[in-house]
Amino acid sequence: MIAKYNAKISGTGMYVPDKILNNFDMEKIVDTSDEWIRTRTGMSERRISSKDQAVSDLAYEASLKALQSAHLKPKDIDMIIVGTITSDHAFPSTACILQKKLGLKNFPAFDISAGCTGWIYAANIAKQYIENGIAKNILVVGVETLTKITNYTDRNTCVLFGDGAGATIISRAETKDISKIIDTEISADGTHYDLLIQQAGGSRMPASKESVEKNLHTVYMEGNKIFKLAVRSMFNACEVVLKRNKLDVQSIDWLITHQANMRIIQSLGKKLKIDEKKVIVNIEKYANTSAATVPMALDEAIKSGKIRHGDLVLMASFGAGLTSGSLLIRL
Repeated sequence: MIAKYNAKISGTGMYVPDKILNNFDMEKIVDTSDEWIRTRTGMSERRISSKDQAVSDLAYEASLKALQSAHLKPKDIDMIIVGTITSDHAFPSTACILQKKLGLKNFPAFDISAGCTGWIYAANIAKQYIENGIAKNILVVGVETLTKITNYTDRNTCVLFGDGAGATIISRAETKDISKIIDTEISADGTHYDLLIQQAGGSRMPASKESVEKNLHTVYMEGNKIFKLAVRSMFNACEVVLKRNKLDVQSIDWLITHQANMRIIQSLGKKLKIDEKKVIVNIEKYANTSAATVPMALDEAIKSGKIRHGDLVLMASFGAGLTSGSLLIRL
């Protein structure tokens, strides 16, 4: 089907909680050290949501900033898609709660559960609705409060996660507008679903006293196996969109990858053979915020003046499922 319109990212915004948990704080919680964490992950600190802050609260703050950036009001939005695995409730969707917070109703609002690839999955879907002419402005949010499902007795995983929200407005581009979402690719390999999982709380293992005592409602991850799969899947997702659009990596102005681990970011950069100066990194400040990492990094890079209008930006992520995806845009 030939697209009627082009889609573009017209605004971005982010929000992180005020509380900071640094590596020296982590030393008091679990058997680890600042040097160990920084050397293996590149992380120095992470943001922690308060007891009364839910995912929709973070998403709301980020959304207001994205709307302001796009010079739009809430009433201009005609769809909301939220990528998250730490929604306020198992149901209803966080998108519906966010819709109410924004004072809106009577249009589609739904969540995407694709782990850390959630925002790219959501952006991929939004692109289709914009191109087909069904929607004009879609609010797409990647948001997590992973620290609420973190096992703070597991030294290998508890240092990795932080909370945050990244919001974007995906809009219909004008005919003469150079800004556009050029291409996007999403995929999944369910054969590895059990390598990154929250085992309890669903229909497979309903909540029970035993599941709570065993910390089965927290994140379980086999990091070493995930590492290789992450680099390979993101590389493949990037290669697909580059080849499909007859581009090489030298054409790319900026690369934004999922901020999961500094070693993964560096390994992907080397595999793609991209200049490391073109790779956006903010993992040291926020750690792994799952579906929020890419839109947060995009917003920071734009607001700091690093990424400018007309730049070619390639984004990639991977997550639970295992899911993966890429997004190629002209800002």
